[in-house]
Amino acid sequence: MNAFARSALLSTACAAVLAVPLPAFAHPHVFAEARLDVTVTPEGDVRSLRHVWRFDDLFSSTVLLEFDANGDLKLDAEELKEVSRVVYESIGDYGYFQMVRANGKPVAMRPPPGLMVDYQDDQLIILFESEPENELKLAGRIDFGVYDPTFYTAIDFLDDDTMAIDNLPGGCSRAVVRPDPDEAIAQNQAFLTEEFFSDPESNDIGSLFATRLEITCGAAG
Repeated sequence: MNAFARSALLSTACAAVLAVPLPAFAHPHVFAEARLDVTVTPEGDVRSLRHVWRFDDLFSSTVLLEFDANGDLKLDAEELKEVSRVVYESIGDYGYFQMVRANGKPVAMRPPPGLMVDYQDDQLIILFESEPENELKLAGRIDFGVYDPTFYTAIDFLDDDTMAIDNLPGGCSRAVVRPDPDEAIAQNQAFLTEEFFSDPESNDIGSLFATRLEITCGAAG
């Protein structure tokens, strides 16, 4: 695989949500529409996060050309399996571009068992599901987001309904937060130095701009 394909696929699963203007030094090259579904048990525990990403035609066609081993301008089951393998291995170091926080503290997520990959209507589609590593109760404030820390990919949740949660307990509220990039930069100006920006993979700047699903449920226990 050539360097372009590898670097592109490194960001393919980005799942997050940079449908806002980015700082001038960072420009996404891949675009995707996304859906996030948070599933909840009857007891009020977070069961899983279900992701669907549908990529733009240009990037999808690049993937087709790179992985169409038999040259029939299709991606058959084995070719899709190879796309899935490359993407899965590439984004593991980035937590599969998921952000989960409970009352401001990061929540560890189990790696998904694999990715489902399809190619429909000239678009690459990636689906996967992951679970919290430990019990995660809906208490206090829980934030769920998706973003690419390298800024290579912009994943857009087109409307608030594409960030959904089922079995929301009584007394809990749901909100989709879309940060204003100018405000985010202004509020964090002291940390956003040139040195900070020089290596976006080593910091968490992407979380400042990521659209997130915010669930608030009374006081944390």
